[in-house]
Amino acid sequence: MRSFFVLFLLATVSCASARSQQKPTEIKVVVINMFEVGADTGDAPGEQQYWVEREHLDTVLPFPAGYHDLHLNRQTGVLGVLTGVGTARTAATIMALGLDPRFDLTHAYFLVAGIGGIDPQIGSLASAVWSDYIVDGDLAHEIDAREMPKDWKTGYVPLGKSTPYEVPRTARFGDDGNVYRLNFALVDWAFNLTKDTSLPDTPQMKERRMQYPEEAAHRPPFVLRGDNLSAATFWHGKLLNQWARDWVKYQTDGQGTYAICGMEDTGTLQSLTWLAKANKLDIKRVLVLRTASNFDQQRTGVTAAESLSETKVRQYSAYLPALDSAYRVGHIVVDNLVTNWAQTRDHIPVK
Repeated sequence: MRSFFVLFLLATVSCASARSQQKPTEIKVVVINMFEVGADTGDAPGEQQYWVEREHLDTVLPFPAGYHDLHLNRQTGVLGVLTGVGTARTAATIMALGLDPRFDLTHAYFLVAGIGGIDPQIGSLASAVWSDYIVDGDLAHEIDAREMPKDWKTGYVPLGKSTPYEVPRTARFGDDGNVYRLNFALVDWAFNLTKDTSLPDTPQMKERRMQYPEEAAHRPPFVLRGDNLSAATFWHGKLLNQWARDWVKYQTDGQGTYAICGMEDTGTLQSLTWLAKANKLDIKRVLVLRTASNFDQQRTGVTAAESLSETKVRQYSAYLPALDSAYRVGHIVVDNLVTNWAQTRDHIPVK
């Protein structure tokens, strides 16, 4: 009996050791979505459902250190992660993923695929925006607009400054995480690969976009380049739209042009940046794609408050078409990277 017990212990230790030494799964592409409204498949979709269903991310992996279980296609090496809403949950989830010993992310590409509010001066409903700059809209000083000096355009002041848009623009702590510049060459490649993608349109979307005076808003959905303002506060309205345009110009030293807003992307980029410094991944392999579920401001004849009351999840002007656009555009990039893995594993594609 004692010999049997010893053999049992040795076998148990051996199995545990083998498990601990299992080679991590090499991931080719991580698709990052932010919210889901119900189940992961088979019901009304959020940002992740089309990806799980259409990319056959059928293997569900428990992920207690993150927001939600992971979804993996073991054949293609595509991994889906759902971060939760807001920069805090997103940053925590992505950091947990990057430190998870089950995965080898050193050659992985990362695609953020989500919806957002678009500037009608730049694009239209269900349009897809590839971004070069991801700009934080939260790190700042603020005084109530009713108490600000009369010559100020806004009560929002860059962190470490005393007046709005004070120059020179230098970070207060060396690197405040205000601006993330993606790999322009990779963004070029993704845009050129997808720029002619056919995107969904509806009579309802056409009616809504014609209620805006801007020419770009009148266009059927299209793929474009433009920059991303990431803020945990869901802001809305013409005045804040102008703030967004000015803020992105300021933070990028005039190089960026605000196009679309989201709520999580600087959280994602912060964790990916630090994981890259720890040699867990390659920060040059990150793409951010946002599609327009709504305009970021009110249409003609409606107040900002009335417009905001219409802007709820699943009630956006182009909610389902925007989810579809994100997959239609994004999966072209994902499938190309996977199909050409013999090349893209070690060489980042360029146009």
